[in-house]
Amino acid sequence: MSGRGRLALCAYAATLMAACSMLPLVDPAKWLVQAAFLLAVQFGVGALGRRVPLPRLLTVAAQALVVLVLLTVAFAREQAVAGVLPGPQAVRQLADLLTAGTDDVSRYAIPAPATPGIRLMLVGGVLLVGLAVDTLAVTFRSAAPAGLPLLALYSVAAGLSDGGTDWLWFLLAACGYLLLLLAEGRDRLSQWGRVFAGAAGSRGGSSAGLEASGGRALAPVRTGRRIGALALGIALVVPAALPALDSGLLTGSGSGGAKGRGGGTISAVNPLVSLQDNLNQPENRQVMSYRTDSDSPGDFYLRILALDQFNGNEWRASTRRLQDVPKRLPTPAGLSPAVTVSEVKSTVSASRSYRQTYLPLPFPAAEVRVDGRWRFEEEGRTLVGDDGETTSGAQYTVTSLDVQPTAEQLARAGAVPASLLREYTQVPDTLPKVVAETAEEVTRGTGNAYQQAVKLQDYFSTDGGFTYDTSVSSGTGTAAIARFLKDRKGFCVHFSFTMATMARTLGIPARVAVGFTPGSAQADGTYSVGLRDAHAWPELYFEGIGWTRFEPTPTRGFVPSYTLPDAPTGDTADPGRPEADASAPEAAAPSASESCPAQMRKQGECGQTAAPGAAAPTDTGTPAGTVLGIALVAVLVLVLPLLPMCWRLRVRARRLGSSAGRTPADTTARTLAVWREVTDTAWDHGVLPDDALTPRKAAERLVRLGRLDTEAADAAHRVAGAVEQVLYAPEPRPVTGLAEDARAVRAGLGVAAGRAVRLRALVAPRSAVRVVWALSRRRAALSGRLRLPARPAWTRRPSRQEG
Repeated sequence: MSGRGRLALCAYAATLMAACSMLPLVDPAKWLVQAAFLLAVQFGVGALGRRVPLPRLLTVAAQALVVLVLLTVAFAREQAVAGVLPGPQAVRQLADLLTAGTDDVSRYAIPAPATPGIRLMLVGGVLLVGLAVDTLAVTFRSAAPAGLPLLALYSVAAGLSDGGTDWLWFLLAACGYLLLLLAEGRDRLSQWGRVFAGAAGSRGGSSAGLEASGGRALAPVRTGRRIGALALGIALVVPAALPALDSGLLTGSGSGGAKGRGGGTISAVNPLVSLQDNLNQPENRQVMSYRTDSDSPGDFYLRILALDQFNGNEWRASTRRLQDVPKRLPTPAGLSPAVTVSEVKSTVSASRSYRQTYLPLPFPAAEVRVDGRWRFEEEGRTLVGDDGETTSGAQYTVTSLDVQPTAEQLARAGAVPASLLREYTQVPDTLPKVVAETAEEVTRGTGNAYQQAVKLQDYFSTDGGFTYDTSVSSGTGTAAIARFLKDRKGFCVHFSFTMATMARTLGIPARVAVGFTPGSAQADGTYSVGLRDAHAWPELYFEGIGWTRFEPTPTRGFVPSYTLPDAPTGDTADPGRPEADASAPEAAAPSASESCPAQMRKQGECGQTAAPGAAAPTDTGTPAGTVLGIALVAVLVLVLPLLPMCWRLRVRARRLGSSAGRTPADTTARTLAVWREVTDTAWDHGVLPDDALTPRKAAERLVRLGRLDTEAADAAHRVAGAVEQVLYAPEPRPVTGLAEDARAVRAGLGVAAGRAVRLRALVAPRSAVRVVWALSRRRAALSGRLRLPARPAWTRRPSRQEG
């Protein structure tokens, strides 16, 4: 195989190794097999174009065209011309899949299902990165910059993953990149032969002459190490420095979204991506605590924002104007003076590990006092952090309205304004008919919107046979709603989204709120809100009352009293429905033994709950495993760059510290080792070795290029004379003081060089490349003894440099 062919093969392997970092993001991982096959075709086209040979730019254009054809065949074959060519319909189909993939990414938690849109993004991304790597490393013969697209691929994966095994994928991607650099270095070095060779190496591993060629041959190694070290360092820092990948709405930062870990992340665009992960956390880690004078703790939901747009793929919040936070927030839309309203004052304290840009507030808030840069969005009545402001460690006071409508007031609600009706009753054309049909069937016989809403709530919470299950896939599109109605299993996302959608089909304005349930009462009178209190619920609009909370999710939250029979004033609760009791003692139910499942606790099947005592620490800080992982990465980052320096110091000590010996062979080995040390020291200081020269000429060149003073120049000539004497004299004689001469040459090179060159010679010596050559020789010797398969050609030094 030619040198360029080996380089292309290594570029292909490096791309696949970096693509493996995306494996934890999607399940199943069959997409990688498809990507590997298509990538092989793409690299094959590049190899064929270079063999013809085509001009470089034409080769890249041919590969780009092949990428488009491959993606068309794989994802839009039915719309393609003749099933292959990317016509207008095929391009439109690919664009639609990319849009759907973007929506899926924002909707699903990690690992996300391999939907067609997500697969197109993954496979297409790998092909584009592969095209960039092949273009830079093979077509333009510059492997070092090819690390940038590989770095981009790894950084995206590391930023989105849960961080549990990021170091494994980093090592795999780093090995692929270093493999590519090494292949290019071997390919270029193979073009430079060795002209002069001295005596054979001794038992100690020293040999006469120099093993490298001119400066052009060593340039890729020097540049590759420099750029490689920089790129790998950036790869360690970039994922941790991307705040958009590190914080969410309902959780703290930096924990990822995997089950069993310390919390997930939920994006500000769609706060439901990792809500399922929060509900499955083994530890209900506290995110905030509050104290309130509310008489109905069960109604004290902490609301973050409302999702009011449903496009068929997801529910999301509208983009609206922000304004400065007024001293007193406007009166809630649609609220009539006839409805009983009381003010509730609360103090909220957020954990430092809870970092997101929306401020959790009881709804509807009337006055908020909080430090920092916050902005107000009136339609959703939310406070949004400005210029990087988050809830981390925030302490604030809220005056909220406890709206207490009666069933009669809700039943006699007035006509909804046309603008609200038009905006909040929209459903996508792709909504399955079963949704509207089920809504009509459930609400048959009702006389008004309020009765329809109560029927829908009861259908999901008690009458319809639905089961609360957080293991169900958290899809939120029209297909997920139809599947939920069929399987009747899901968690708050499915219940709230489906009820809101069904309410819209009935002409009732509806949206979905996201936030936290009231949490657990503590012994000191405060309430603790944890990750597993994350929740979603529907809000329906009634003229005269405004946006009104409903609770369709069984065993979760608290059913509003105004939806219960025989409780029109909201002052009593149905004893047969313990989850609706808003009294303070019932609010303490979540503090039951953690060994009892949440559903059994809600149904009262966990036995007597002990009175809450002093609360154990809920924010345990950074897990020990994370600390150890960070420490390990820090050690690797600090130690790995210093390995060349340590190797060089050890080799220098061995070469200059060995005795002259008694036999002629010992004398020869000792002298050649000192000469090797002198030439390597010059190499480290920028004077590249030239094996074509005799020792005397090499010493003259070293003195000239190294700008040595008289003392150092004399020392260099003495060492070169000793080398000629042991190589050509009939009987080699030992020469004393060679180690001191080598040290004098090193000191002279350091004086003539600048500070940066001296630092480079110490920390990143160029001669450290000999380690790779030594390993290659040992493998060749081992394969000869054990009859192993021949080593790859790119790992061997060129034959004329093997001396």
